[in-house]
Amino acid sequence: MNRYTGSMIKYSMKCSDGHAFDSWFGSGEDFDRLSKSGLLSCAVCGIETVEKSVMAPRVAKSSEGPLSQPASPAEQALRALREKFEAEADNVGRGFATEARKIHDGEAPARPIYGEARIADAKALVDDGIPVAPLPWGHRKTN
Repeated sequence: MNRYTGSMIKYSMKCSDGHAFDSWFGSGEDFDRLSKSGLLSCAVCGIETVEKSVMAPRVAKSSEGPLSQPASPAEQALRALREKFEAEADNVGRGFATEARKIHDGEAPARPIYGEARIADAKALVDDGIPVAPLPWGHRKTN
C-alpha cells in the first residue's frame, strides 16, 4: 500500500490496443511495483498490457496545494461518480472476492460493494457468472 505523502504523480498511459488514459500514482516506485506485479490494466478496455506514454511534466503552482481540482469535464464527472459510488456502496477492502461470492450465493445481503481483489480472484468470479468490474480509480487515503 502507498503511504500518502501529499503529492501524486500523473502518468499518461496507453495499452497495447492503443487506448490512451491518465492514471495517478503515489510515486514512480509505486508505478514500477504495480507494473512488475501485473496489477495495471487499461482504464478503457481492461487489457493488462499497459505502459507509460511520452508526456510533458506538470509543475504545480504553490497555491494549488498537493492536489488540484480535476481539469476536464470528464475528470470532474469521474470525481462526482466516485464520490456517489463511495457514499452508496460498502467498501469491503481485501475481502471483496469473498463478499461478492457470498452475495451471489445468497449468504450475505445484496448490496453494492467495492474493494480489492487479485486479478486471478476477479477472473474466477467472472468465470462463475458473478458480475464484477474494475473501477477507473485507485486507492485514496482518507484521514
